[in-house]
Amino acid sequence: MMEHTYVRRVLIVGLGAIGRRHLRNLKVLDPGVRVCAWRRSATRDDLGELDPMVERVVAKEADAVAWGADLALLTGPAPEHVAAGRTLAAAGAHLFVEKPLSHTLEGIDELIGLCRQRGRVLMVGYNFRFYRPLAILREALRVGWIGRPLSLRSEVGQYLPDWRPGADYRQCVSARRALGGGALLELSHELDAARYLMGEVQAVSAQVDRLSDLETDVEDVAEVTLRFVEGTLGSVHLDMVQRAPTRWCRVIGTEGTLEWVGQDHRVRLFSAASGTWSDLAPSGALDRNEMYVAELRHCLDCVRDGREPAVTGEDGREAVRIALAARVSSEQGRVVLL
Repeated sequence: MMEHTYVRRVLIVGLGAIGRRHLRNLKVLDPGVRVCAWRRSATRDDLGELDPMVERVVAKEADAVAWGADLALLTGPAPEHVAAGRTLAAAGAHLFVEKPLSHTLEGIDELIGLCRQRGRVLMVGYNFRFYRPLAILREALRVGWIGRPLSLRSEVGQYLPDWRPGADYRQCVSARRALGGGALLELSHELDAARYLMGEVQAVSAQVDRLSDLETDVEDVAEVTLRFVEGTLGSVHLDMVQRAPTRWCRVIGTEGTLEWVGQDHRVRLFSAASGTWSDLAPSGALDRNEMYVAELRHCLDCVRDGREPAVTGEDGREAVRIALAARVSSEQGRVVLL
């Protein structure tokens, strides 16, 4: 049973781009919350305009634990998530863990079990679960507007050096295998979304490789085929090489087709009955930060009300499981059963 907690103290583990985004959003949602940052170095020199938002900066685990956080936001590299999460949950903190939950399955079930035993929220940051166009698409599936779903196809791609303008892409998490980088884990939003829309995955096959001239040691292109428990099929393309950014998803059903185009946030429905397309969400501008605010608000609400989050530790584990199965499938040339 989850324990009700009013969040007064927050610990942010890591303060890179996503950690800074969460810090800003946290202070908008609750300006009075007290924040400590746990970093590799206890320096404040690079905080800039964020400096007034951070009460303490620590570099030692003991100091981080001593802060007595009600909620910890784990935003550092994936290989650090499970160990830090175990320490902080044991000390009484609820956890919000950025995706991916980890770079391996080792220790994930133990972390999930510890949080359940201690009555602590464990939420994973798949923020597209809080993206309105995807919610519209999922609801259209639920009410049967395209009949029985048969297959899903999705794609995401963007040139890695363009992800974080002004930063050296070679030093970022995405480019380094030791930090949990690579297309499969870094772009696992699409793997989570496929499962969110179509249900549990039964089998995975994939071709994964480093194909570009980018200076990385990770896969930068992945073609992943999924068979879902319900018998439907999925095809997911992930890459870090496309010069023209793209993100879209199409679900084909017995009575029509649903399509989401991420560039203009449009959701369309093709009805076999009428033979026409119609907009469920028209194209237009959308503040991408809205979904980050919504997921953090949801996490705070779950901690306060003692309820299960929309994206659980089990959800995070399954995304990692699918990504790792795709890597094994490519390396061994076989279908991997989950």
